Amino acid sequence: MMGAAMGPPLRDRSRHTFGEYLQWPGDVRYELIDGLAYLMAPAPSVAHQRMAGGLFRQIADALEGRPCEAFIAPFDVRLPRGDEADEDVDTVVHPDITVVCNPDLIDERGCRGAPDWVVEVLSPGTAAHDQSTKLAAYERAGVKEVWFVHPTDCTVAVFRHDGTAFGRPGIFGLEGTLASQAVPAVSVEWSRLVS
Repeated sequence: MMGAAMGPPLRDRSRHTFGEYLQWPGDVRYELIDGLAYLMAPAPSVAHQRMAGGLFRQIADALEGRPCEAFIAPFDVRLPRGDEADEDVDTVVHPDITVVCNPDLIDERGCRGAPDWVVEVLSPGTAAHDQSTKLAAYERAGVKEVWFVHPTDCTVAVFRHDGTAFGRPGIFGLEGTLASQAVPAVSVEWSRLVS
């Protein structure tokens, strides 16, 4: 989980911060993880969009009228190491879906702090990176629950944080329903997403 992974190319070998990130041109998207800027793919596949969009629709509908809120990428999630100023944060990610139950974490720039739940729909070119480098960032920040949806394999790997680290993932088929433990108001019906 913590080793180096193949994945998106680096912008360069320099360490960057959110302050620098905000100055970069908007036509190219990056994620910062531990100061390294990873180039985001230009656009996800149609299958990826359908899965992420369908998941978001179910999650957002289930949360309507509740205190938690769902966001879909691109949405900046800043994961500070402590109380450093925003401009000094060195990890900024764009989960496909972000669920935040503490409204104090939301501001005009996105989310600052660990979301309750993130969902990543894996793509072949970034799956190893997402499941190693990005997962380590989520673990360090204390994200309560992370789902890695594998559309090709028709599985989802669910990581739950125990307050210290992620335990072994639960692996589930994309069938029936699956409830989030971090956000109990939500159960995903896979039959609405997989034919």
